[in-house]
Amino acid sequence: MTTDAQQACFEAGIKFGSLYHQFAGTPVSPASTRSLEAAMAEAIENQPFCDAVTVDIHDDRVAEAIDHENGYTELTGSLMDVEMRIAYEGVTVRTRMAMRDGYPLMELVAVDDPTGDPDEGDEVNVDS
Repeated sequence: MTTDAQQACFEAGIKFGSLYHQFAGTPVSPASTRSLEAAMAEAIENQPFCDAVTVDIHDDRVAEAIDHENGYTELTGSLMDVEMRIAYEGVTVRTRMAMRDGYPLMELVAVDDPTGDPDEGDEVNVDS
């Protein structure tokens, strides 16, 4: 049987997989970044246990990635940062995706379990 904290972490992974693989390859230009950010966040927030999503597509990175005259590029993890908060049975998981060493790394930031279960702890900050 999984703990609530483990299930909350699993739910966060599902949300990231959905966000990344649903939107990777979407055409994006500096003019469309805000609307794409909103669409991505709203789509993922529809999923169960998703409390909040923030997507930040960097206009400067998008502009630098455009390598043809049509004015757009394909969305990749290197063009955006994402933060999510997942709430499951009283446990809150905070996650993020950001560039680290040239790779868009998805990671747990913190797991807050107020139940005080000694196996799960209160708040576990997993920043390195």
